[in-house]
Amino acid sequence: MTRLADLLAPEHILLDVAAASKEALYEELGRRLAASLLLPAKTITASLLAREKLGSTALGHGVAIPHGRMKGLKKAVACFVRLLEPIPFGAPDGQPVRLVVVLLVPEQATDLHLQILSELAHLLGDAAMRQALAQTTDPLHVHRLFTSHAAD
Repeated sequence: MTRLADLLAPEHILLDVAAASKEALYEELGRRLAASLLLPAKTITASLLAREKLGSTALGHGVAIPHGRMKGLKKAVACFVRLLEPIPFGAPDGQPVRLVVVLLVPEQATDLHLQILSELAHLLGDAAMRQALAQTTDPLHVHRLFTSHAAD
């Protein structure tokens, strides 16, 4: 029943990204995703920043799931980012964030958006999954982790 494995392309797995803040991370994501999503980088960045202004997307345990609806996006897409150094994110437990899964969905995809967010929260709530994501050095291994866990 999973959708996440289908939405997370191996080329959208970014390991050891340097960013000093949420804003810097979102700008970097805009730059890195613009070409593959056929959207302007500033549009992607603005969508993520707008959602974050409503409240932190950090879950705790060093994890955040920034997300947003995007006009002009044809289908939902996910991107996994492991930060080189954790950054403050306003998490409920006060821990900085190092593992980030970005979810972008078409503007009208409300139900899909919520289902995928729920699936992500479940997967990233697993300490073993977080540890594996923090340690692997191979983007394809990260993809397999999401694919194999998503089938549970």
